[in-house]
Amino acid sequence: MPSENKQLVRRLFLELWNQRKLAVADEIFASSYVHHDPATPDFGKGPEGVKQTAILYRNAFPDLLFTVDQMIDTGQLITTRFTSQGTHKGEMRGIAPTNKPIKVEGIVVHRVSRGRIAEGWVMWDALGLMQQLGVVPPLEQAKGQAAK
Repeated sequence: MPSENKQLVRRLFLELWNQRKLAVADEIFASSYVHHDPATPDFGKGPEGVKQTAILYRNAFPDLLFTVDQMIDTGQLITTRFTSQGTHKGEMRGIAPTNKPIKVEGIVVHRVSRGRIAEGWVMWDALGLMQQLGVVPPLEQAKGQAAK
């Protein structure tokens, strides 16, 4: 049976992201939650910052779904390897909708304290996302352009 901390983090992916229940953020995140993600704007601390992040990506990818590929529980720290998929149908940080499907993988480490998610460190394939949207050329094409 999964630990309470794993179940808590799983709610983030299944309920907040996949079922689009923003109110879940108030239940599972500490008011002082800090989100570390170099590829996403900083919307501030706590559940409200999490909600703003979810809104940003859900507006851009209304059919966005996360799959939890693996979870590792080391007590206070829960590491999750995930895959997200969706279709770019809305503006995202100045990028007009492309209607292209995307598939992005990532890893996040959450620190749980007193039954709430207190901190998160996220690393996901933001470059791959930009390449799939056509905003950044694929590596082989970029290498060819750099050689000129």
